[in-house]
Amino acid sequence: MSNRTIQPSLFGLNKTNRDYTKEATWGKNQFNSSFPASLCCYLASKNIEANYLSIKDGLFQPTTIAIKDVFSIEADNSDLYFAFEAQHTPFQRYVIGTLPRTDLVTQRESTGECLQGLEIKLTALPDNSTFNLSENEYGSELVVRPDTIVYLACSLATSLEADLSKFIPNIEIDDWSDASLVLPHIQIIIETIQNISLAIEESQNAFLLQPIGKTKGKSPQLAQQCLDIFVWSNAGFTNFISQIADNNPKATKITRQTRTAIWLFKMLQDIAIKGKFDHEAIIDNLSYNTKNDKAFASSGKITNRYMLSPRLEKPVISKAEIKNIILGGGQNMLSPERRFDAIIFNSPELFL
Repeated sequence: MSNRTIQPSLFGLNKTNRDYTKEATWGKNQFNSSFPASLCCYLASKNIEANYLSIKDGLFQPTTIAIKDVFSIEADNSDLYFAFEAQHTPFQRYVIGTLPRTDLVTQRESTGECLQGLEIKLTALPDNSTFNLSENEYGSELVVRPDTIVYLACSLATSLEADLSKFIPNIEIDDWSDASLVLPHIQIIIETIQNISLAIEESQNAFLLQPIGKTKGKSPQLAQQCLDIFVWSNAGFTNFISQIADNNPKATKITRQTRTAIWLFKMLQDIAIKGKFDHEAIIDNLSYNTKNDKAFASSGKITNRYMLSPRLEKPVISKAEIKNIILGGGQNMLSPERRFDAIIFNSPELFL
């Protein structure tokens, strides 16, 4: 028997730009993207598909997706490299200036080829708006950053390719920063976003990973079945935005959700006309007197109706399996700053 000490690590993340023997790598901002990637690998090892929030038969509905289709490569492929906080460089052609980084880019180690760019949101279930409801009404809050919308626009343009211009109506607005000039067009803007989401059903792909960590109500105790992965496709997430935005042209204020739909439309319109868009200018100038620290947030009461499925009520991975994902004592290096990692850090019995 080997006496070699098992070092802190995460299941499946064998080749990555993060060193899991260093405590800083287990900090909040890094763990929140590393752990979901590892959870995906663990699902793949058990031949379990992830939940897929996508368009099927012309409708938004939960289905399932194989992890190899999320990563665009088999999870156990020796050539798979996990590049966290990296640029999905194929999207650079769409942006003026510097392409933002996304949470995870899967690559081929041998060639450096970018395979898939993924946004990641590790969420707790239930959230503050649903913890006192029945379990089938539990939901997770989803907070989306502006850079996510930049990546969504690029992803949609890639899915549509030459057909993009066919979907963009000729809306001429003298000053896009003036809400009073934009609101009369809001119905066609949101309808365009929805139409695009339905048009790319055949070419949609994984876009955003939303793992859930389920607790017993609001308590710091994990449910027996506590972990699962929900994957939003670019089409599904675009459809979601079109549904939560306010399409009332007589509205007196542009909500964050509506602003997000406007950002997305303007980015796609610029790609259709000019081939590129200036994401910094769009986000900064089209603020409508609301801070740009986030694109929007949706409470669990909102997300529940989109994520509702048997696996939202009963996640597929049990708390007894967490020790198969966090390896080599990695849990002792966590910085308990958020609900999920705090629970892991304060539950040593999970690793006995």
